[in-house]
Amino acid sequence: MPHYYKLGQIPHKRHTQFRKPDGQLYSEQLFSTEGFSSHSSLLYHCHPPTEIVKVDEPYSVAPKVAEEKMLKHRSFMGFNIKPEDDFLQSRKAVLVNNDLHIVLASPRKSMEGYFYKNADADEMIFVHEGSGVLKTQYGQLEFGYGDYLVIPRGTIYQVTFNTADNRLFIVESFSPIRYPKRYLSKYGQLLEHAPFCERDIRQPQNLETIDEEGDFLIRIKKKGIVYPIHYKHHPFDVVGWDGCEYPFAFSIHDFEPITGRVHQPPPVHQTFEGTNFVVCSFCPRLFDYHPQSIPAPYNHSNIDSDEVLYYVDGDFMSRKHVVRGMITLHPAGIPHGPHPGAVEKSIGAKETKELAVMVDTFHPLQITEAALGIEDGSYVMSWAE
Repeated sequence: MPHYYKLGQIPHKRHTQFRKPDGQLYSEQLFSTEGFSSHSSLLYHCHPPTEIVKVDEPYSVAPKVAEEKMLKHRSFMGFNIKPEDDFLQSRKAVLVNNDLHIVLASPRKSMEGYFYKNADADEMIFVHEGSGVLKTQYGQLEFGYGDYLVIPRGTIYQVTFNTADNRLFIVESFSPIRYPKRYLSKYGQLLEHAPFCERDIRQPQNLETIDEEGDFLIRIKKKGIVYPIHYKHHPFDVVGWDGCEYPFAFSIHDFEPITGRVHQPPPVHQTFEGTNFVVCSFCPRLFDYHPQSIPAPYNHSNIDSDEVLYYVDGDFMSRKHVVRGMITLHPAGIPHGPHPGAVEKSIGAKETKELAVMVDTFHPLQITEAALGIEDGSYVMSWAE
């Protein structure tokens, strides 16, 4: 993200001598994206971040695709994903394509004994239930209900949870996750018409420099394979850093909905974007104020995109039998819209308390075996009631 930030100790000029109190040099590391053509940060380590102790056998975590092609509306009960102790083992990819993976997770325990790095994808972790601290080389981010945690690919991190009751909705993006371009000035500032601003973005805090030697396991995911690599020094031995590439948090509760006299199209809810997909936040808001407005969304055809809606909380007047953690998939090629009776019922309503995260993809999604295990097969016929 194009907002400069710094934390800890850094030298006056980059790529110059920066010494410890005992006279030894700190080890500078450039963390850059898209080669040297986009955002970057410079980190200063107590020790070179390259010293490997040993490597273990890699293992596959690639999602198992059950259906590559399909054309019907689907629904999945996300809270039926069973909790597991380990953070990585708890992650279950449910919908995937070459641009992103949509993942559900219910980890019971904090990450212990290892660190994690996704070398393939930026991660957007939406916290549906639970709270804790995301620990990285850049510092710490406290998180809670409704937070988006955006973690650039290559970031080494650990997650500490406060309780065992955690539910996460995760997007792994194989392109950088960005603010929508139309919200930004040509120099990268969020504009006045954007539904959030820089004040709403929480940068890492509490940079803790851990100068320890030993055996530190980092599980690194690349192309669906996890490579366990042991390093000689603690990965959080950073004394300072600066730049524009770092993990951050943004609360869905700080998203300011855009409303109008008549029903507004879904792009007004857009929060983030990547290559061939967008992420939207549906938040509590006043309904349309034209005297003859219809608050319920109109029927629309998905000509170009698959639409995924993750229901977080609240009352969804356009859908029947909605429960927390439910996922709906409306594929490109057939129309969808409110359930029978929802349109007439919505007339006269003044506001909605709904809370949901939407992901629209511009390439078809494939359904995994994990998704089939939590599917509500009756959903496709729910418009016939």
